[in-house]
Amino acid sequence: MSENATFSPEQSCRKHTAAPAKSLSFVEGVSMIVGTNIGAGVLSVAYASGKAGFLPLLFWLVLVGSLTTITMLYVAESTLRTRKHLQLSGLSHRYVGRCGALIMFLSVCVNSVGALIAYMSGSGKLLHSLLGISPALGSMLFFIPAAGVLYLGLKAIGRGEKFISIGMVVMLTILIVATMLKDTTQMRYLLDGNWLYMVPVFNVVAFCFSAQYIVPEMARGFSDKPEKLPKAIMVGMGITFILLALVPMSVIALNGLDNISDVATISWGRALGEWAFFSANLFALCAMLTSYWGLGGSILTNIVDQFSPGDDSQPLRRFLLLLIVVIPPFILAYSGMVSFVNALYFAGVFSGVVLSVMPILILKGARQHGDLTPGWTCPALIIHPLLQSFIVLLYLCSAAYAIASALGHLPAGW
Repeated sequence: MSENATFSPEQSCRKHTAAPAKSLSFVEGVSMIVGTNIGAGVLSVAYASGKAGFLPLLFWLVLVGSLTTITMLYVAESTLRTRKHLQLSGLSHRYVGRCGALIMFLSVCVNSVGALIAYMSGSGKLLHSLLGISPALGSMLFFIPAAGVLYLGLKAIGRGEKFISIGMVVMLTILIVATMLKDTTQMRYLLDGNWLYMVPVFNVVAFCFSAQYIVPEMARGFSDKPEKLPKAIMVGMGITFILLALVPMSVIALNGLDNISDVATISWGRALGEWAFFSANLFALCAMLTSYWGLGGSILTNIVDQFSPGDDSQPLRRFLLLLIVVIPPFILAYSGMVSFVNALYFAGVFSGVVLSVMPILILKGARQHGDLTPGWTCPALIIHPLLQSFIVLLYLCSAAYAIASALGHLPAGW
């Protein structure tokens, strides 16, 4: 561990000037987890598993979902041991050192920018399919409510996530039931695929469980009831797993592996009929919107944590910070440099490696140098060194595969 992590709590925390915390309800906290996770990832996993098939995808959903929940609980305990409300980059600076803070900040940026690029691109495609307008105009229409709620801050994000997440669950339930009742649905499609192509699917699945970044922000909202933070994480991740499994299951059972669009709800809705086409793509827009709020809010508060530009609740300052967050992804989405699925894939590669290592180091540092005795700690089973070594090794191997496949030495997954 760096020597930067060993001085006193007062010295080791930089001045943190984020907006004061506003209390979140338990449902709002769970909705932030679900809404952030159920974004572009849920729309892309069916396409990304086009060669591997549903069963390898399900395997990764179980494994990666479990491991991600564990690392999120590491971060949760660390926040409960820390008096100041720090984001992941701030926690890394406090307990790992300057180098750790820089790596974590880059991870937040890569993951969030990759996601926001995908949301800009995907929303344009969806609104083009729904309304016949140009993709660029569709992205602009999506941009207005996305950036507007992000500007209003944590409480607005929590409320927006709650209402839209409930609506998404209702829409998904209707679409899944309609899929199961459709006479052309073939459950045998779920057995198709080739396990040799399963490794690339891992990184897209890793991106789907991207709510690690919002745990410190949730901790701000649960500061008056910290014991609810780990419960909200586990419930939110459980709901996420169910939705991430049901959506590609329905899309693949209805269309087969050879007829899936990169934004899966486009082909899903067309196969069910006009009403479902609009419903499925409305769900997709809502999913992108809620995830945009979660990850956009995360990168904004991490910028505040890293550079301490002042109170981010000041209107002009927050507006300028918002421009830094939202404008580059829009430009990159229409630069032709990054595709929808590739944006998620490589974001998952880099952030996955960082988030496999850093929470372990943060928790170790928090247990040694934290200021508070938390009301909840991670069970001994999930902090066993063998489990932690497995987490790190799995993500490192996946990153090595991604680099090799990008260079053409190993097959890609789609």
